[in-house]
Amino acid sequence: MNITKQDIDALNAVVKIDIVAEDYQANVTRQLEEKRKKTDIPGFRKGQVPMGMIKKQHEKAIVIEEVNKVLQNSLNNYLAQQKLDLLGNPLPKMKDELNWDAEEFSFEFEIGLAPKFEVDLAPAKKVVQYNIIATDELLDKEVENIQARFGNQLPVETADDDANITGTFVNEEKEINKKATISVKEISGEENLKKFVGAKVGDVLSLETKGLFADEHKLQEALGVPHEAVHGLAVPVSFTIDAVTKTEPAPLEKELFDKLFADGSVTSVDELKGKIKEDAEKQFEQQADQQLLNAITENLVENTTFDLPKEFLQKWLQTAGQKQLTIEEAAAEYEKSEKGLRYQLIEGKIMRDNDIKLEYAELVDYAKGFIRSQMAQFGNMNPEEKELNDIAARVLQNQEEAQKLQAQLISHKLLAFYKEKITFDSKELSYEDFVKEVYK
Repeated sequence: MNITKQDIDALNAVVKIDIVAEDYQANVTRQLEEKRKKTDIPGFRKGQVPMGMIKKQHEKAIVIEEVNKVLQNSLNNYLAQQKLDLLGNPLPKMKDELNWDAEEFSFEFEIGLAPKFEVDLAPAKKVVQYNIIATDELLDKEVENIQARFGNQLPVETADDDANITGTFVNEEKEINKKATISVKEISGEENLKKFVGAKVGDVLSLETKGLFADEHKLQEALGVPHEAVHGLAVPVSFTIDAVTKTEPAPLEKELFDKLFADGSVTSVDELKGKIKEDAEKQFEQQADQQLLNAITENLVENTTFDLPKEFLQKWLQTAGQKQLTIEEAAAEYEKSEKGLRYQLIEGKIMRDNDIKLEYAELVDYAKGFIRSQMAQFGNMNPEEKELNDIAARVLQNQEEAQKLQAQLISHKLLAFYKEKITFDSKELSYEDFVKEVYK
């Protein structure tokens, strides 16, 4: 056997494998002998059928099987020994139909090679690192929401801007028949508001779903329609009013504080606001970190230039999935995935160059932390270590879940590395301004 590599350019090469009879013939002979021992043909004793008959019936199929085994093993071993950094998988170069009656065979495989490049962690344009703060306005609003959530619902005769209205939405054609409680404050549009303000129990309002709420997800909740059906939904509905109420806010006193914090850690409005601020800014920090990682990713991809074996990758994408793609479909798929591939290469290089590794024990600990937080949401604040270990083991046996947790942990490690190595422009702002600036 002879294996050679011909470099086409820095990103493309062809591996040629020449196979001779000595590479596969012993296994072919052994399989033929096994076939002969088991073959039972009338007129011959079992195991005594002439080898010529056995060869005529089985030899070609066995040769094909053994040559393919030798080919695959030798290709895999060669690529491993040469330590080639490949993109995609080797693609066999198509030839005219092989003559399987020959004793020597030659095969060629196209391979795509990963590019060589350097990563600059100090780009000319700095990334912004946001510090999101909970403003006094946000804290006051959240206190009001808590008071409303734990307050009493008092019936009133007619609805005003602060009323809550319970009723049933109906549209027979769309099979909508859903009871819902909505706040008049959630209603969008002056004409719609006129219909709700002054309404009483027993009134039937004729409404249009389009523009009824500023948030279409609120419309989905109110009508009970599927998520995919609510966007752009424009149908008439009737709304029959069953109850009109107003919320009497819960007083800001010990009874409410103890409902919220049974450990007695909150005894005043200021302490309540302090807890709200702490929890809110923890959540804001997570969002800011995710935005920072996204911004760093965009920056690295934009400022790290290298070529890719585009034609090879498009050809490989045609056969990489379960469904064969056309040339046009593969080209479109490449355009969608190119940016992600570039960042994968950049991420891999950063991790190799800076010895950033992921140990299995770290993944187990991370999985346990994730499980612990999930259990806390259901009131189990102190799960036993054995229980955590058992659940983590089951979760990590699921390949999809394990890969998801691994990706999250790698992101955490990389973000910590970036924060240490990259200088950012810092900006402090409210959550509302953060949303406007980042997701405008």
